[in-house]
Amino acid sequence: MQPESIINKYYTKGSPLWVTLTEHSKAVRDKALDIVSNHPELEADAQFVAEAAMLHDIGIYLTNAPDLHCHGSYPYICHGYLGHDLLKKEGYPVHALVCERHTGTGLSVDDIKNQQLPIPHRNMQPISIEEQIICFADKFYSKSRSLTEAKTTDRIIKSMRKHGEHQVRQFEKWCDLFL
Repeated sequence: MQPESIINKYYTKGSPLWVTLTEHSKAVRDKALDIVSNHPELEADAQFVAEAAMLHDIGIYLTNAPDLHCHGSYPYICHGYLGHDLLKKEGYPVHALVCERHTGTGLSVDDIKNQQLPIPHRNMQPISIEEQIICFADKFYSKSRSLTEAKTTDRIIKSMRKHGEHQVRQFEKWCDLFL
């Protein structure tokens, strides 16, 4: 699999949106691969992590987030399941799960219902170690600020508090496991 060929199928190479997606994804990929390298006991598949990290946000172009150069019709929160559907159609169902399961520290059906999110009512929490690593690494990089400057864990926790203490607790568990 060549993630770049899939990205270039849906994004215009060199466009501001392409730059935002690829720079963010490279930063997430590199952080995730550092975790894989530093924790061989997790037995994570490094090749899969590299591929899936590059594709985890493939669905953003379908959303309406002008600050990110996205001019689609869906709310931004939908980019995960939209990316899932896209990668599944491309023949990559396992990579597709990473797209769907990387929002926050993952979304349970209760989270989706309680927050009345406009996404399918299904479990969207990372399960495999690779999904968890990519989801965790993603929290360190913004697409709306500096694309390559990592956030501190304190800053991440502070911003996650508004989404519930269960999100914070999961992130802290990952800090203990991955850092």
